[in-house]
Amino acid sequence: MNPERPARSKLRRALGKLGWTALFVLLTGTIYLLVAPSPIEPVAWPTIPATPLEGPWAVNDALQTHTAIATDVGPEDVAVGPDGRLFTGLEDGRVIAIGSDGETETLCSTGGRPLGLAFAGDGTLWIADARRGLLHLDATGVLVSAIERADDGSALALVDELVLAPDGTVWFTDASTRWDVADSVLDALENQATGRVLHHDPVAGTTKVVFNELRFANGIVLAGDGQSLLVSETFAYRVMRLWIAGPRVGTREVFAEALPGFVDNLDLDADGTLWVGIPSLRSGLLDALLPHPWARKVVSRIPAALQPVPAPYGLVLGLGPEGQPRFNLQDPTGAVHSITSATPVGDTLVLGSLHAQALVRIARPRPD
Repeated sequence: MNPERPARSKLRRALGKLGWTALFVLLTGTIYLLVAPSPIEPVAWPTIPATPLEGPWAVNDALQTHTAIATDVGPEDVAVGPDGRLFTGLEDGRVIAIGSDGETETLCSTGGRPLGLAFAGDGTLWIADARRGLLHLDATGVLVSAIERADDGSALALVDELVLAPDGTVWFTDASTRWDVADSVLDALENQATGRVLHHDPVAGTTKVVFNELRFANGIVLAGDGQSLLVSETFAYRVMRLWIAGPRVGTREVFAEALPGFVDNLDLDADGTLWVGIPSLRSGLLDALLPHPWARKVVSRIPAALQPVPAPYGLVLGLGPEGQPRFNLQDPTGAVHSITSATPVGDTLVLGSLHAQALVRIARPRPD
């Protein structure tokens, strides 16, 4: 009798059992992905044609020459204080000030996730906090209680960014009325367009919803005409103009569309350049799934740890007064990545990031 024959038989039986186990796991996983409850209620959207990195958005290495300013994780937005220091909010809830020597000072902890920051003319620091609502520090540096609801009773679910008007009122975005900042991927998969723009009057004590049905309302600036807002719709890859005064008040129009990535914070330069932070390039998979709600439900059931993660990429866009391409700053290596904002500071741009542990300073391009 060949002694190797029993050993081969045992191996075949073991492999057979393993095969049946793998098949069982595969079938069980497939059934789960198809029929398990989904946390989202997606709606169909047409596929938005992808914008290639060519022509005005051609690949380059303009961001590779930079200076890092150490912070901690997630310096998403930047405001310049009356004393010239840089202010930013971090993932752990702290708001910090950074001096010219790089020394940091913690001003407060919001207990939430501070995103947008802006200083009023009287030196008050206003804070858009994704979990706490609209906050501000009073003259003594004390954090004032959050505004957590609009006048219509609706909760502020994901306050993202703000801009102060000359009259001292505050315009701000509520990116989603359904999802926490940690669940923004689910908002992308759902695509219900629940984002809003609100107006807060500190004197009157009113907080009113002015525009709604935006696909993750994110960055916001007051346009140079003083009669309109420019607002980014992250999951529509575009910037909208929303009219708040004049003969077109209450209407909206596209300012720039089909941009090559997810659009985040906006900063308006004195020369008319609209700086746009792009934290990630567009997802071909998400684009392909937009017309198919059932397929996005399947994706939503995949554990977050197993979902595809986009490769790190650095991208900042500069748009002209009519939304035309003006500047295109990139880092294909991803050394500078997850860029959420580009704030003009003197002769430089200071770049915020959702995931990095530092701000980045680069030379500030100027139009010819």
